[in-house]
Amino acid sequence: MRFFKLKMSACAAILAAPCVAAADEAAEQMVQDALPVMHYTCASIAEEADGDEAFVVAVVGKMTALSLHNRQINIEDHATSDEEKAQLREAFIAALSEGCAADKDALLGGVVDNAVKTSLGL
Repeated sequence: MRFFKLKMSACAAILAAPCVAAADEAAEQMVQDALPVMHYTCASIAEEADGDEAFVVAVVGKMTALSLHNRQINIEDHATSDEEKAQLREAFIAALSEGCAADKDALLGGVVDNAVKTSLGL
């Protein structure tokens, strides 16, 4: 599935930013940003993106930020060096790929949330 052939550099932003919202307003905006994309399945995102890697990264990024926020996870607690962050991104992408390979009709938000849990060892 072409969705999962994302370049590591394109996925770097997915897990790079701190995830604990500093204010309720920021958290509410994160939810509002994610809500319009929560309907995607693994298959439908690939179909709609039609090769547009930036679109996929943006959608997965919104879902990932929401998952991290909901779980009150700060990536800096799990990875501080560039090497650790790269390993975490690789684990996340692998878990995301495996989740969608197992069920292309799965809601992408659920697959992203499971990938967050798996890659962080939760």
